[in-house]
Amino acid sequence: MSSHTTTVNIRMDSDLKEQAEELFHELGMNLSTAFQIFVRQSLREGGLPFEVRLEQPNKETVAAMLEAEKIALDPSVKGYTDLDEFFEDLEK
Repeated sequence: MSSHTTTVNIRMDSDLKEQAEELFHELGMNLSTAFQIFVRQSLREGGLPFEVRLEQPNKETVAAMLEAEKIALDPSVKGYTDLDEFFEDLEK
């Protein structure tokens, strides 16, 4: 492996950078070291070292979400803003 180094500039949200720096500091490293670890692990695995995917709900979950939306829009269904009242009605 070459001993030559180069500079890599990465643009990211400043809050995200601050959170990452705090996390990596707790782990005993800086952002540069964490990035090097990420790149080395990516090379070892031949890709990203974690799964990247879109979370797509299954048909059952989609059906439940649609049913919940329908119930929420139904004026004949009683709604609650008071948790105690909700639990009282559950006990009836």
